[in-house]
Amino acid sequence: MSADLPTEVRRRRTFAIISHPDAGKTTLTEKLLLFSGAIQIAGSVKARKASRHATSDWMEIEKQRGISVASSVMQMEYRGCVINLLDTPGHQDFSEDTYRVLTAVDAALMVIDAANGVEPQTRRLLQVCRARNTPILTFVNKMDREVQEPLSLMDEIERELGMTVVPFTWPVGMGKVFGGVLDLRKNQMRVFKPGEDRVGRDAEGDDEIIDGLDNPLLEERFGARYEQAGGEVELVQDAAPPFDEAEFLAGRQTPMFFGSAVNNFGVQEVLDALVDLAPPPGDRPALQRVVHPEEPKFSGVVFKIQANMDPSHRDRIAFLRVASGHFERGMRLKVVRSGKELRPNTVVSFLSQRRELLDEAFAGDIIGIPNHGVLQLGDTLTEGESLQFTGLPFFAPEMFRTVEVADPLRTKQLKAGLQQLGEEGAIQVFRPVAGSVLMLGAVGQLQFEVVAHRLEHEYGCKARIAPCRFSIARWVTCDESEGGDKELQRFIDANSHRMAYDAVDAPTLLVEYAPELRAIESNWPKIRFHALREHAGLVFQKRLEG
Repeated sequence: MSADLPTEVRRRRTFAIISHPDAGKTTLTEKLLLFSGAIQIAGSVKARKASRHATSDWMEIEKQRGISVASSVMQMEYRGCVINLLDTPGHQDFSEDTYRVLTAVDAALMVIDAANGVEPQTRRLLQVCRARNTPILTFVNKMDREVQEPLSLMDEIERELGMTVVPFTWPVGMGKVFGGVLDLRKNQMRVFKPGEDRVGRDAEGDDEIIDGLDNPLLEERFGARYEQAGGEVELVQDAAPPFDEAEFLAGRQTPMFFGSAVNNFGVQEVLDALVDLAPPPGDRPALQRVVHPEEPKFSGVVFKIQANMDPSHRDRIAFLRVASGHFERGMRLKVVRSGKELRPNTVVSFLSQRRELLDEAFAGDIIGIPNHGVLQLGDTLTEGESLQFTGLPFFAPEMFRTVEVADPLRTKQLKAGLQQLGEEGAIQVFRPVAGSVLMLGAVGQLQFEVVAHRLEHEYGCKARIAPCRFSIARWVTCDESEGGDKELQRFIDANSHRMAYDAVDAPTLLVEYAPELRAIESNWPKIRFHALREHAGLVFQKRLEG
């Protein structure tokens, strides 16, 4: 099989779909699966009271609320390529999960609501992508509604996100008079026909294609709408630079597509562009060296852990991005952090909740390894080499709550549930050095609601979540040159009333006010205070802090 390794790596496309909430990201995910032939019927994202739900939304709370609160991983084959698609939560309260997912992909598909333009969460996610030079494709959604003019949208994207936009398609009309899109690269028009029930490749056959952007038939059928679109295209092509692959791969230029995901329209062009433009797996930096995807030896990094994907089995799946080599079921793997050996025999690939046993995987693939606490976020797995991949972020929480169990007889279930939810990164759990009441830390209020819901429905314990006096957290370390463990222990003992340990036993300082933190920092010059804990191995990247 190793002879096929370079070929298999080149076939991989691994990307995340990102957007502000309600831009239509989960709907587009469904339709990409539909067009690739991976599923035969799309879950209705609008009709949440019905029995059909989005394929990528599997948690009970997601089905009730109609939002994505956990990242989903799906694999499909299309045009000879293996596509690993990661659907991320759009809600800002779950941005940490999204940030970690973005470390595991080679490209991103940004979905923009054509009525609302660039929204706050889109800006934040784009900053993460830009920091990693992640190539981005842009899909402007909901063109079948009354939306902004495409030229002003294009201008806003360039201005707000600091990227050059190169339109690959252009809309003819909008809302009730939306006629379709001009494909500027194929020199044809795809005529819009509403209807979300058209399926997969059959849907493509349903669409009417008119060849030639100067075809007289277009003006005859679409009149003023076509004239306006033609004028805009002329203006754009004169003003905008041509598509430059190097600029795109560096994350400085984004191809733009228009469509309506709920109507399966404009999806085909995006799927084709992902195959044609998105890069195959690239090199990944480890602390020791740069790892190349075509290397024969297997290596990978755990970027996500999900508990209870199958509630009846209380399972925990570690999602691992294969960084190099060829994975085979049952092979001996080393967990670098602990030195333990792992021989995974039930490795799975995903179509949301539906799993398939996996015999092999290659660099770029996302695989799921069922385990019972052996693997943590940020763990590196290899065939023996001591490597530690970097870049998996944990941010200091911005909100804190105390948590107690309503029924004291369920204390054991509460601790087990919080430990698992903390290890998967759904919430940050802190055990105070002095005191017994556990504390939760989160980026947003919705995380607390989801944890309370999951504790009750997945672990059978109702939790009381109450306000907490703390508002700032900092992880603390001390360099060997400054006294190392002894100085750190002295700091912990002196500040025991505001110290806690997180899910991986990293010591954490909790304070109420910023001036209090500044005073502590000046009183303890040998202690390092970190706003970001990169991964379980406590490797800090100071350039990402603050």
